Amino acid sequence: MSTSAANFSSIPILDYSLLSTPKPQPESRDQFIRELRNALINVGFLYLKNHTVSQDTIDRLISYIPKLFDLPQEAKDNVRMQNSEHFLGYSRLGTELTKGQVDQREQWDFGTRHKCRWQKGDPDYYRLWGECQWPDETLIPGFREAFETYLDQVEDLSYDFSSLMAEAFGLGPKGLAHFYDTKELMQHRGKIVKYPVVTGSSDQGVGPHYDAGFLTFLLQASPHQGLQVQNLSGEWIDAPPIPGTFVINIGKALEFVTRGIARATSHRVLSPKGDTPRYSVPFFQNISLQIRLADEILDNFPPDVLSLRDKRGTVSATDSVNFSEFDREPSGRVNLIGRVKSHPDTAVIHYPELYKEIFPNGHSGRGSAY
Repeated sequence: MSTSAANFSSIPILDYSLLSTPKPQPESRDQFIRELRNALINVGFLYLKNHTVSQDTIDRLISYIPKLFDLPQEAKDNVRMQNSEHFLGYSRLGTELTKGQVDQREQWDFGTRHKCRWQKGDPDYYRLWGECQWPDETLIPGFREAFETYLDQVEDLSYDFSSLMAEAFGLGPKGLAHFYDTKELMQHRGKIVKYPVVTGSSDQGVGPHYDAGFLTFLLQASPHQGLQVQNLSGEWIDAPPIPGTFVINIGKALEFVTRGIARATSHRVLSPKGDTPRYSVPFFQNISLQIRLADEILDNFPPDVLSLRDKRGTVSATDSVNFSEFDREPSGRVNLIGRVKSHPDTAVIHYPELYKEIFPNGHSGRGSAY
């Protein structure tokens, strides 16, 4: 990666084993924290190798992914997202837009184990988290257990990583802990995505966007290139699959509460070339539904961290504009608004009042968060 404070030209690779050797040395930990601080402030993306999610768990999940999309269409439609007030379930190819163009992807939305907490009188956004819809176990036996095991392990890693991130910001290991509720009140999201080979003028797998929350952990589950990250000058930098790694990136919520010290970075996916589809599995680490980020702005960063931010420069060009409501809404409502915009066909069923507020003249049949 370029060491210039003005830009980056590749994505840094961090080695988690610097922290997990039998007797890690203080200098190894210091090296990891320095590299993490640089990635968070100057890039917003990183690869993480030698992490704690077992390769057996990953390999087992990957073996199920083609079978999941090869299920009969009727079986997939039986658990379509429109059934779910939690926006969990199956979505057909081409049901979302980004910047006015169709995203060429077919996908399943799942979540970590969670029982919906909403009761009458609670805010509508409490309904956002709840039970998953799973495909018929008899058609794909063992898939649910394999994916839940995977989600459990990535969830654990995400909390450990958040603590390291707080340390890298000079806030101490518990510096971000108050943004999360207790385990039974939290749900994190996972997608399994298929990007088919497409013909035609558009190669948009998913268009330029930011993620909403604190952290995203992406498993690139096939060898296809396609993920690209936009640097400060607006150039698109490839983030090719590296076996044994996660790609981790910063979301808009973390950028907001750190006054831009953490860098949310615009990214996109191009449709695959060749004869086979691209598969990926993003995990979106959420924060508390009820926390209002405008009331939680962090301002106790040490001078060396502030200096790194000031030397970085500013984004001169970006193609992403989504998630702009953090300055005035609770986190849960920001996320609910994003879901309604992305999936109006589900929202009109389960959130008719918010749907009418956002789409007073109806919608075109495809959602677009930005």
